[in-house]
Amino acid sequence: MDMAQKQNLETDMCGKDVIEKYPKEQRYTLAILQDIQRKYKYIPREALEALAEYLETPVSRLYGMATFYKALSLTPKGEYIITVCDGTACHVAGSMVVLDELEKILGIKPGETTEDLKFSINTVNCIGCCAIAPVMMINEKYYGNLTPKMIKEILDEYRGEK
Repeated sequence: MDMAQKQNLETDMCGKDVIEKYPKEQRYTLAILQDIQRKYKYIPREALEALAEYLETPVSRLYGMATFYKALSLTPKGEYIITVCDGTACHVAGSMVVLDELEKILGIKPGETTEDLKFSINTVNCIGCCAIAPVMMINEKYYGNLTPKMIKEILDEYRGEK
């Protein structure tokens, strides 16, 4: 990568196109962080710094917000974000067995992303689909009444192997 390409990448990762759509007011901070997250699938350090400069606020304040909200991430996320419910109904129905199978197949734990940036795993306290427990989501698609055997089949669909 030559110097011009590197500079273009750094400029692109600062998210100025997203940031500058908003007025320079603190009350838009969370919305801006969410839009940056939507664009990059995480919040790059360069974007935090650019936003801090734009809003004239310390980077530490933005970092605090980005680490407080579970929906925001400072590390790259996969193309497919798998969210496993571990609420009471799902836990009793075997969500930990589902999670163990995901970990075994993908080689990652909750909060991690595969090296190819294809999959990330998260856990939540409740997805709100208790009647079809155990449940997981991949991006916006729900999968219920899961068994360990189903996990490989579902992942194969996303890998394009089916």
